[in-house]
Amino acid sequence: MPKDLILKALRHEETGQVPWLPFVGIHAGYLTDCDAREILTDADKWFRGLMEANKLYAPDGLPVLFDLQVEAEILGCELIWAREAPPSVSGHPLSQTTELPCECLIPQKTDGRLPVILDVMARVKEAIGDTVALYGLLCGPFTLASHLRGNDIFLDMYDDEDYVHGLMGFCAKVCRRMADYYIEAGMDVIAVVDPLVSQVSPGAFGEFMLAPFTDIFAHIREQGALSSFFVCGNATRNIELMCRSGPDSVAVDENIDMAAAKGITDRYNITLCGNIPLTTVMLHGSQQDNMKYVVEELLDKLGHKNLIVAPGCDMPYRVPPENAIAAAQAVRQTEAVRAMIANYKSTLLEGVDVTLPDYTALARPLVEVFTLDSDTCAACGYIMAAANIAKARFGGAVDVVEYKFTEKENIARCVKMGVKNLPAIYINGRLEYSSIIPNNDELAEKIRALL
Repeated sequence: MPKDLILKALRHEETGQVPWLPFVGIHAGYLTDCDAREILTDADKWFRGLMEANKLYAPDGLPVLFDLQVEAEILGCELIWAREAPPSVSGHPLSQTTELPCECLIPQKTDGRLPVILDVMARVKEAIGDTVALYGLLCGPFTLASHLRGNDIFLDMYDDEDYVHGLMGFCAKVCRRMADYYIEAGMDVIAVVDPLVSQVSPGAFGEFMLAPFTDIFAHIREQGALSSFFVCGNATRNIELMCRSGPDSVAVDENIDMAAAKGITDRYNITLCGNIPLTTVMLHGSQQDNMKYVVEELLDKLGHKNLIVAPGCDMPYRVPPENAIAAAQAVRQTEAVRAMIANYKSTLLEGVDVTLPDYTALARPLVEVFTLDSDTCAACGYIMAAANIAKARFGGAVDVVEYKFTEKENIARCVKMGVKNLPAIYINGRLEYSSIIPNNDELAEKIRALL
């Protein structure tokens, strides 16, 4: 049974075949001609989209929910909705105060979009829950704290440690409560998704995050469910600490060297999940690109134990269904697919060329922000916000531009610039920040030095 493959992998048993877990979030709307807001607010359309994904992609596991703003919305954050992306946080209720939220604000089942979410979970559980492992994804405590506090959370870790500990404690309680609701609704696996973990040092992780995450994963286990620690960006420096927090699996995106990560996760007997690239392979690539990545970069290099093949994160809205089907085929019919791609070479960037600025002749400082997409990636959104804060300080004296990796031209630009990890900030063509959200004052000083 497909579900058993996921459950065995998360229990670190031999599976024979590697499980396939397509992270279908807003992409379910694309399959049924609904926009992101419709798919995340209308129970009937949401359910229909998930059933279509289940039919097309024949998954071993399926996320019912991939929206990291649910908790933030309940707690008072303002959201901006887009047609082809999950909502993003635009307002931070704690940005002007260091008072901790009242525990009376911890979500109830009747709050926000929770009634719709729990309804969809129950319906999906009844429809396919016996054969497919169902994932409930929730926003991790540090990203939730950032949604509430804004970019100042990074300064707080230096200036007000007690406040950060208190806010992380509150957010961990929110996570435990949400996990309880999702487990009660029939979710087999609770994934704690915390993109901003990639933006902090191991020291900061150990000080502020190790205990809350350990508590959350212990709580999930006590409730009889399995767990995943899902992080985006280049979290390489924190993989070991993530393992020490005690999840059943760790899920990562394309910024991570999977072989190196698996060397760490195997030492802790933790399952590694990922990491088909979202844009270069799934969105803009061909069926052969998807097959080649799954076979050569995942199955051949990582072995079959303690591994789940999945996209690196929430699949982009317009991923061609045939590409996800090709990834599934590579998992299920590996040897036949290997023969099909034996002589294949990607043509993704053929005919795509970009011209870089003449950095020696700029009229004013140029801040270039390379992101997956600041509208959909939390870490990218916060690094872009830092750049915009700097721009506001200097007005027309500095130029700021974002290059989203969702566009082929920007993929080619990243290749030409030698951008290795996202998000990143370059100033006048020089890398200044890679997978780290800058201190606002420090970034301003770097720019001021060039004026």
